[in-house]
Amino acid sequence: MSIQYEDLMLSISDGVEIHALHGRHPEGGGRPTLVFLHEALGHIRMWKQFPEQLAERCGCDLLIYERQGYGGSTPIELPRSNDYLLVEGEYYLAKVTEAAAIDQMILIGHSDGGSIALLGAACLGDRVRGLITEAAHINADELTLAGVRQAVDTYRNTDLHQRLERYHGDRTELLFRAWTETWLRESFHQNIDLSPWLSQIRCPALIMQGRDDQYGLPQQVEDICQGIGEHAQAAFIEECGHIPHLERPDAVLDLMVPFIRELID
Repeated sequence: MSIQYEDLMLSISDGVEIHALHGRHPEGGGRPTLVFLHEALGHIRMWKQFPEQLAERCGCDLLIYERQGYGGSTPIELPRSNDYLLVEGEYYLAKVTEAAAIDQMILIGHSDGGSIALLGAACLGDRVRGLITEAAHINADELTLAGVRQAVDTYRNTDLHQRLERYHGDRTELLFRAWTETWLRESFHQNIDLSPWLSQIRCPALIMQGRDDQYGLPQQVEDICQGIGEHAQAAFIEECGHIPHLERPDAVLDLMVPFIRELID
């Protein structure tokens, strides 16, 4: 294995500690770091082998971290604020990467992490060399809300709680509520609109979504690309749902690797 890992607890100025995994590739010096931003119920281990596979093929360092409330990071309390995505993209992403001594980065975000990546790319300017999103959302469409409602039913009536507990332990219920109660709160889903930030994104962007994503309409991808402009490209993964990097990893790597290589070569 060529990537060497360091397990970190990053102290943020407001007293929050963020758990992160920093991987260094022998060829990574001088290249932007791949920064992975997880979904609404995410965890470092839930990325599986995908970050390492991508970093190996691109010859880049990587950083995966757990946002406040997740994994080994400082807990959160409910209710979650309506502007939590903006706080993560505008404030915490900058603080976490600064604490990890990362200047230049390529953001790779999934679902909530994709939305945070969009905001981060808009707010961090030249520090972001490239942007990749999977299943990002800039608003709450009817499919998003139907998917969240279905997730609540699944959580209450299947073993989903137990499966999530393997990652989140005694935080499982709190994190599930933080996701579902926030998105189903009218003051949140009737007002969320990240489109004003898109025109501030100057870096190349690869905007991806599974063709069968159960949490977002294809219009999300189209609207994101239109908002960013000509340096954004859309990619739909066939026979794929909400988690392309796990459901169709080879197809996703085939798209991400050349996109990243063009940025760093």
